[in-house]
Amino acid sequence: MAMMSAVTRFLQCTLRIALPAFALAAMSTPAFASTTQIDLTTHWAGYAAIAIFVLAYLFVVLEEFTHLRKSQPVMLAAGVIWALLAAAVAARGDMELAHHAVREYLLEYAELLLFLLAAMTYVNAMSERRVFDALRAWLLRRDLGYRALFWITGGLAFVLSPLLDNLTTSLVMSAVLLAVGVGNPRFVALGCINIVVAANAGGAFSPFGDITTLMVWQRGLVEFWTFFALLVPSLVNWLVPASLMHFALPSGKPASSDVRISMKRGAKPIMALFVITIVLAVGFHSVLHIPPFLGMMTGLAFLKLYGWWLQRTARHHEQADFAREGSPGDIDAFDSYEQVARAEWDTLLFFFGVIMCVGALGFCGYLALSSQLFYGHLGPTAANVLVGLVSAVLDNIPMMVAVLQMNPTMDTGQWLLVTLTAGVGGSLLSIGSAAGVALMGQARGQYTFFSHLKWSWAIALGYAASIGTHLWLNARYFTT
Repeated sequence: MAMMSAVTRFLQCTLRIALPAFALAAMSTPAFASTTQIDLTTHWAGYAAIAIFVLAYLFVVLEEFTHLRKSQPVMLAAGVIWALLAAAVAARGDMELAHHAVREYLLEYAELLLFLLAAMTYVNAMSERRVFDALRAWLLRRDLGYRALFWITGGLAFVLSPLLDNLTTSLVMSAVLLAVGVGNPRFVALGCINIVVAANAGGAFSPFGDITTLMVWQRGLVEFWTFFALLVPSLVNWLVPASLMHFALPSGKPASSDVRISMKRGAKPIMALFVITIVLAVGFHSVLHIPPFLGMMTGLAFLKLYGWWLQRTARHHEQADFAREGSPGDIDAFDSYEQVARAEWDTLLFFFGVIMCVGALGFCGYLALSSQLFYGHLGPTAANVLVGLVSAVLDNIPMMVAVLQMNPTMDTGQWLLVTLTAGVGGSLLSIGSAAGVALMGQARGQYTFFSHLKWSWAIALGYAASIGTHLWLNARYFTT
């Protein structure tokens, strides 16, 4: 186990530190930077920016050993890099250039932050109301065989990921696998691989399923309903490796369970409010042409008002429940602010550091310079396929941030392609997505880097098949 972990980390470190300059530089610069005519690519401040970002990302990779949260090094790097760039630009006589650039990137981050904060709060609220626990208990009572559980958990991961996110979905489904797969590590390993692939594929065709799709949608590069053109390619991406793994599954079925878990009071209304919130976000963006985060924050206000009502009525329900000799624990009060506090703040602040650091490289001119070689020489199709392959070792978030800051001239078909490849490319290796990393921790010793690597060939076939399906099925979106 120790050697396996060391090898895994060695691969991560080698690939993630050797590729950042290429992978990030392979994209480009925001629109405002093109009007500044600044070039720090041969300046000491530019070299320092690259070195600091690579060093910070090294600490991100080594998080398991240093126990330093991933947001901390990139936040520090962002501040130091922009201080150096501001000093360099001021020495050239322009005191306001860096100021305006930072404000542009801050606006981009603020929209993403508020959108994700609302979504995370709803997911936390549903978790606190035992929605996911009830789903897990329901599955355990079905008395299903290993192969049926394999397909059901994978199918649910594919269906839930577009509404929740691939990480939350993977953790919920893996809890089912670990509960029923006790003593059968082969089933757990195959089931975890299936969940990772299905969750990543399901998140690729919905603006809400992954950070990458969310960023593309908020930029207005692809319309909300157009994302669903990726439904069939995403389904192919999951079904191809799942069908191949099916024949390696053990026969038989686990012991059944009669555990029953009831959702807490208000769970179903909160689920309904979440759907309404999504509709509001889409309506604000598509109908009113204002940023979708306003719709999400409006929906968050609904949740808070409903939480206030739950608190106000909790005592009455508790008294009535005691009168019936029931359990008051099922109808306890709800505090929406606790769910806000439970948001993944480390992840949200990590996004801040990544956006500001990658933006700094764009401000220097490195991304604009390299993008001409990347998209210009390889062409958009090859470049976008490569984005997905690099995402297998380098997190897809900085990859997509860099692509968006470049804003290459591409038609809708190519934007859909890079959304697909960045979303599902992380499935090729267990370290390529947050879902894979989380499940390695949940199923420690059963689902590992090498157990996933054994089936990377099947996942790669699904990756290629999904790209081919998109190029054929969605040919109408390609104008060139």
